[in-house]
Amino acid sequence: MSTTPQPAETKLSATILLLRDAPAFEVLMVKRHHQIDFASGALVFPGGKMHAGDQDPAWSDHCLGWDAFDDEQRVLRIGAIREAFEEAGILLADRRDGSTFGEACDLSVREAVDRGETAFLDVVRDLGVQLRLDALTVFARWITPVMMPKRFDTWFYAVRAPSDQVAACDGRETVDAEWIAPAEILRMEAAGERTVIFPTRMNVQLLAEARDAADCVARAEARTLVTVLPQVEVRGESRFLVLPPDAGYGDVAEPMSRIGG
Repeated sequence: MSTTPQPAETKLSATILLLRDAPAFEVLMVKRHHQIDFASGALVFPGGKMHAGDQDPAWSDHCLGWDAFDDEQRVLRIGAIREAFEEAGILLADRRDGSTFGEACDLSVREAVDRGETAFLDVVRDLGVQLRLDALTVFARWITPVMMPKRFDTWFYAVRAPSDQVAACDGRETVDAEWIAPAEILRMEAAGERTVIFPTRMNVQLLAEARDAADCVARAEARTLVTVLPQVEVRGESRFLVLPPDAGYGDVAEPMSRIGG
């Protein structure tokens, strides 16, 4: 008797849309290293899987907005901020006196955190800052389709990036960090100049509807969050990946051939 294989378990992950308005409305994109097994060479938002250290209860003394969120959201927001620190050198934090942290993030420290040699909590504690959990706005939530061998439950967050920090790639997972207007990302992808994976492209399209960072955040706050779990539909002789019609992306039917399915 044949049995239907069980879908792979999802891993909690977080992605962060770092926004700025000068010189234009742009979002920070990083280019994945070509040797990375997931989305190699693609333009993506900084992000990744949660680490055990993201759950340390000691974070309660080093985060702003701690009491506003449940345990899962705390972990996700800490993880999103950590990923921005590791991959892009941006630290979303305030000093204890209330001023915004604006120093350059040491690459060797970022690399040590990424390798698990240094706890992100220790870095934050030593800097004397508090993570801005309350600065992140939920933008979207996507779950990898059930037929995929690796699956993620990914939360997307939007936030205005600190104006006095300079983004820099880590050289390991990411090999470039660029501020790009959403419409330009879509143009480059359509022209074949850059690779942008399906979930990223859909969220860039949603991002492109905004006028500026404040408008993007306001739109995200006003939207009803609909979890996106793409489904496969067979239409004629072709298969398509379709999204929930009420998720805010419009009527989407992506040919599976375009994404390798």
